[in-house]
Amino acid sequence: MTPAGEAAVFLCGPRAGGNSDTAGLAFAEALAAAGAPVRVVKLREQRLEPCRGCGACAGPGNRCPLDKDDDAAEALFDLIKAAPVVAFAAPIYFYHVPALFKAFIDRAQRRYAARLASAPRAVAPAALPAHVLLVAGRQRGEKLFEGALLTLKYFLWPLSRELAAPCLLRGMDAPGDLAADAAALADVAALGRAAARAAYGR
Repeated sequence: MTPAGEAAVFLCGPRAGGNSDTAGLAFAEALAAAGAPVRVVKLREQRLEPCRGCGACAGPGNRCPLDKDDDAAEALFDLIKAAPVVAFAAPIYFYHVPALFKAFIDRAQRRYAARLASAPRAVAPAALPAHVLLVAGRQRGEKLFEGALLTLKYFLWPLSRELAAPCLLRGMDAPGDLAADAAALADVAALGRAAARAAYGR
């Protein structure tokens, strides 16, 4: 039986039409071309209050005072847990993800606290892969993506996801650089098609 539900592709860059948007949309288009239903989430259009470090989520019930009807964080975390395919496309700023994406990641502290509180009593669901497309303007830098990948690994853990082999794109600095690179776009599309086959059997 193939899973029902939409794939979720998160565009995590602050600039509309940037190279990371191009990567995420190419991945989403490949999923759709393979017959998978796709939801594209633009983080810059979501209302997300940043974590205040208040520590409330470590208390009884692991509640966050920012979880309100007009805040999107919890609904997006539910989407990440439920979607048959999840992908994040983000630029690299100063060797890490941009501020709006990091603010979203920090809000997962409540989920992290809840999973710690439940273990070892609860059996954790099997982790599903999460696809990551990181786009850097720099050509060089041995550890260019290292910080972002480490953060993403632990962000995904309480959401029952684990990093798939990441797509790491270098030297994409000016607007349109990725759109002009047919080989790189083909690689991204191939990842999208592979994700569709693995999750939906398509």
